[in-house]
Amino acid sequence: MEVSLNTNLNMIDKSIKFFGINIAILTISDTRNLASDKSGSTLRKLVEDYGHSCISRDIVKDEPKELLLVLNKWINNKKLDVIITSGGTGLTGRDITVDVLETYFDK
Repeated sequence: MEVSLNTNLNMIDKSIKFFGINIAILTISDTRNLASDKSGSTLRKLVEDYGHSCISRDIVKDEPKELLLVLNKWINNKKLDVIITSGGTGLTGRDITVDVLETYFDK
C-alpha cells in the first residue's frame, strides 16, 4: 500500500476561519546575539509569514538557571500559546537544552 503525504499548503481548507496563535522563540547559545541569531530570525519570519504573532523572542546562554528562568516566565504567560526553542542541543557538555526541557515532561 502506498501512502501519500500531501504537504502542499495550498490544500488548506479556506472555508475554516484561521486563528493565529501567539508564539515565543528562544535561542539557547553561548555564541549568538540578536544580530547573529539566524535561526531565531528565520523562525520569527516564518511564524509571522504564516499569520501568527511572535510576542517574545530571547537568547539565553547554555545555563540551566537562565533557561529555566525564561521558560517559567513564558509558561506562566496566559497570552502565550507556543514556545519554540532553537539551539543548545549539540554534543558538548554545555549543551543543556534537552536535559532542562525534560524536567517539564509528564507522562
